[in-house]
Amino acid sequence: MKTDKLLLIDDDTELGELLVEFLASEGFSLELAHSGEEGLQKLAENRYDLILLDVMMPGMSGLDVLKTMRTHNTVPVLMLTAKGDELDKVLGLELGADDYLPKPYSHRELLARIRALLRRVEMDHSKPGPAVQPVLSLGRVTLDTRVYKAMIDKRDLELTQTEFKVLQTLMERAGQVVTKNELYQTVLGRPLEPYDRSIDMHVSNVRKKMLLLADDCRPIKTLRGVGYQFIAD
Repeated sequence: MKTDKLLLIDDDTELGELLVEFLASEGFSLELAHSGEEGLQKLAENRYDLILLDVMMPGMSGLDVLKTMRTHNTVPVLMLTAKGDELDKVLGLELGADDYLPKPYSHRELLARIRALLRRVEMDHSKPGPAVQPVLSLGRVTLDTRVYKAMIDKRDLELTQTEFKVLQTLMERAGQVVTKNELYQTVLGRPLEPYDRSIDMHVSNVRKKMLLLADDCRPIKTLRGVGYQFIAD
């Protein structure tokens, strides 16, 4: 059985040691980096299944780490934020974090978020069933699920794994309204929580990247208070 390898980037050494022990008891291997610079070095030298990234660190902040790593690395990132700090949450999601967990959190809360993200990644990389189309083209947008590539007018949108999953879910149900709760369950592996705007931010990121390449392409429609709908040009 595969042991998932995680990296925690956090300057709190005591917390890190506690999490190493706790996550080992749950079947995970956790490595520690106590600064943003050390975290980037470890990312350059090793492969990880998931990154736990603290936002508030002296020197290089978690947001700086995220911005740097997203230029070349799509590994899922669970961002650890100060409770109530909406700005950090929004900036982190805009920069490519997959999900966030406010501090203080319980070990069980953290474990649930880790498992949800890893379960989604595992499902995404499993062999597609007979009903799944490896390449999906609607209007000017093409998705190749075999290599996680999304294109508009044959140009790469450069989506993160979570952004790709959002777009894939909407395109597979083109013309239908996909509720926010359905997107949370499919994309993040957890239910919608009150005041949580994670999915809204991921949809916003997809839209922005589309507009950068084609400013007249707006296939994702918002149904306020309900969800989203993909309508091919």
